[in-house]
Amino acid sequence: MSANMGVFFEHGRGGIVESLNAKVYGNGSETLVLAHGFGSDQSVWHFLIPYLALYFKIVVFDLVFSPNVNPKFYDPNKYSNFTGYARDLVTLLDELNVNKTIYMGHSMSAMIGCIAAIERPELFQHLILLSGSPRYLNAKGYEGGFERSGINEILRNINNNFSSWVQDFAPRAVGVKNKQAISEFEDSLKRMKPKIAFSTAKTVFSSDLRSILPTVLVPCTIIQSEKDFAVPQFVAHYMKSKVGGQASVEILKTEGHFPHLTAYPLLLKALKRVHVIK
Repeated sequence: MSANMGVFFEHGRGGIVESLNAKVYGNGSETLVLAHGFGSDQSVWHFLIPYLALYFKIVVFDLVFSPNVNPKFYDPNKYSNFTGYARDLVTLLDELNVNKTIYMGHSMSAMIGCIAAIERPELFQHLILLSGSPRYLNAKGYEGGFERSGINEILRNINNNFSSWVQDFAPRAVGVKNKQAISEFEDSLKRMKPKIAFSTAKTVFSSDLRSILPTVLVPCTIIQSEKDFAVPQFVAHYMKSKVGGQASVEILKTEGHFPHLTAYPLLLKALKRVHVIK
């Protein structure tokens, strides 16, 4: 990536802030950026925003695969890896004229934040990596959570019967019997265009960003549930051992891939423990 990586986003006259529906809440002196993961959109933070906006200026936005974003902006070549998303994030922060942000990225957005922080460390003072993973596939000496056959089955089901896959995948991902959370995730997931969902899932599940972790020098807090079907606890401790900067791990006493929907009081307590919230 070049230092000028933001110029690659082809956006409308309103810029990337408008294209990705960026919104700002609160008026704190520090900026907290919240970035959602695959299949959801910025509304996934609705439980946290009212509380966090008491402490921070909150920036939320939709990733380009979101159904809320004009599909003309989704270039499958650009977004065939996480670099394209990191370029968008840097462009967004530059357009908002913010730096030294606290960044909380969920799932795929955890690694998007890492890539952006490697390229432009001055934009970030702290990375909160929520339910994130540098690689979802198992490998020798590495417990990523999935075998190749499992990934192939997910991609095949997205391709063959998208609506049926959504109904099966949403409760598995949420991981607890929380009807509201399952309904929310299912609704945002099924609104995605199937081709974009397939392309994005392929990008996520084929990613292997383990090699970049030593160059992540911004301090990190790695947070995940005790049991997450997509991210074993092994991954959190692996990331802590490999990142180049200071890192800590917080394991929440809950299950599922969406603790910000299903266990947000525990997440807020973890943020207090690591002094993100004063």
